Amino acid sequence: MFLSKKRFFYVFLFILFASCPLFSNGTGSDDTNMIASVGIAILAATVVAFISHLFKQPLLLAYIIAGVIIGPKLGFGFIEKAEDIETISHFGLILLLFLIGLEIDVKKLKSSGKSLVAGGLTQFPVCALLGSAFFLLLGYSAQGGGYDLFYLAACCGLSSTAIVVKLLYGKFELDTLAGRLTLGILVFQDIWAIILLGIQPNLANPDILNILLSFGKGIFLVVVSMLISRYVLPKIFKSIAKIPELVLISSLAWCFLVCGSAAFLGLSQEMGALIAGVAISTFPYNLDVIAKVVNIRDFFITLFFVSLGMRIPNPLENMSVLALAAAASAFLVLSRFLSVFPVLYSLKNGLRVSLLTSVNLAQISEFSLVIASLGLAHSHISQETMSAIIFVFVITSALSTYMIKYNDVIQKAVSFVLKKAGFKEISSAVHDDEVTPGKEIAILGFHRMASSLLSEVLGSEENDSSLKDKIVVVDFNPEIHESLQSVGVKVVYGDISHLDTLYHAGIHDVKIVVSTIPDTILVGTDNLKIIRHMRDVCPNAKIIVTAESIERALKMYSEGADYVFIPRVLAADRLMSVIDGILADSKKMKMEISEEIELLKCRSEIIR
Repeated sequence: MFLSKKRFFYVFLFILFASCPLFSNGTGSDDTNMIASVGIAILAATVVAFISHLFKQPLLLAYIIAGVIIGPKLGFGFIEKAEDIETISHFGLILLLFLIGLEIDVKKLKSSGKSLVAGGLTQFPVCALLGSAFFLLLGYSAQGGGYDLFYLAACCGLSSTAIVVKLLYGKFELDTLAGRLTLGILVFQDIWAIILLGIQPNLANPDILNILLSFGKGIFLVVVSMLISRYVLPKIFKSIAKIPELVLISSLAWCFLVCGSAAFLGLSQEMGALIAGVAISTFPYNLDVIAKVVNIRDFFITLFFVSLGMRIPNPLENMSVLALAAAASAFLVLSRFLSVFPVLYSLKNGLRVSLLTSVNLAQISEFSLVIASLGLAHSHISQETMSAIIFVFVITSALSTYMIKYNDVIQKAVSFVLKKAGFKEISSAVHDDEVTPGKEIAILGFHRMASSLLSEVLGSEENDSSLKDKIVVVDFNPEIHESLQSVGVKVVYGDISHLDTLYHAGIHDVKIVVSTIPDTILVGTDNLKIIRHMRDVCPNAKIIVTAESIERALKMYSEGADYVFIPRVLAADRLMSVIDGILADSKKMKMEISEEIELLKCRSEIIR
């Protein structure tokens, strides 16, 4: 199999290097050259991404390397004007933020409460202050008419929405507490970036009125967008709902309308895209729009990272710049920990959530490149400082692809060190074996299916008092703890991927162990490992796990699972009964469906 892939790679490589000169040597119009540049970029990205896939490396890093290869500064110069790619790739950033807005659950962001607000308000100022001190130590001065110190400190305080969201989305971690806190802090960073953009033109003499005016414009755009989405857009979407293409086109039209309005008001187009997405996130059509836009986004976002690679300057021309970038990159990773972890930890989010959020944010932002570019245009900074910021972006982007990919491994290692230093988990953490007396059922991890299972338990008059008291849940989400404790269910703080945690959770005497979380969502472990761990922790317990395929289910049975449920198989069984019911007695089935709708309306679950 590997040989066939290898041959395929060589064919692709030949196509790339055979095609690129043909594309690049043309003397056509600007439009023709732009199309040629896009073609070269996509070919290069495909080949390098294929190699990256063979070696199981992050694709984002592959796209950056592709840009380096075809770019004019370090590569073969197949594309001489990086601007051709950058113009088109900007659409990718807009679509990315639009999709983020569509998937933002405002209620869940609100549920993060003071942790989100405190983290968002303090992260950037603390990072900027730490950055100022760090670059002062490196010899940069706050005097003399230059603003290199200010720009370096400010740019290192912002994180990349494009990188973070794409990587967390791929890991199914956007909807976790750490994911929501990360996203919330990124939103706050956008606000800080807008403030910087407002200060920038008058940096020598900052105009408070301009800053307040920018805030006012932002609030105005949000209010108007929300009013239109509430009173106008529902009627429009309802009238075109039967034509899916129009729903998609109308959604994109709305996105670019708000983006254009933001630009007209002197605000960030990216922020406009985010506002547009949030404004229609509650519409019933948002999932369909997301599914259709995501592929378009991936095309443009690929170009974005390729264009980034093309902009990397030659480090051999100025080694001091590269040294500065390396030092700044190391500092940036440390500054995220120092600015994010203490705040979140002090608000009882636990070591895991606090560390994961810090790790997720450890890179420089696209906004930083924009701010630095404008600073260069205003003669605020030197070309060397601009080059250093680009290098920091590239270095931290590359590092972040691995740090986010292995964020769970990193946080476990750091947590171990912090625990040795005296840090403790949140108050609900367990330290002895006497926490689960009389418990017979252990639920490992609490997600949607476990939430539905608990709802069945609580909804049964027969079992409400007896079965509920026999359940213990092991999970590391502090929000889950509060919700479960409010309904009288025993919950233990712990990471189910750690064997030591399972021992300390005191579940060795339980009769049944249930894992309802699929392998695609589990972090640091899988259901096969859970089965093996349970044979050590509680050898007499019956083990119930979930699987997403028949092959995986059979493997779990062979490993010792007592029951494996496959959600799609169970759903298909129920769906077949509905179809049979409709064919046999349509009226009776309609009544059953109506009853089911009413039950859903009054059903109360921890996770909706």
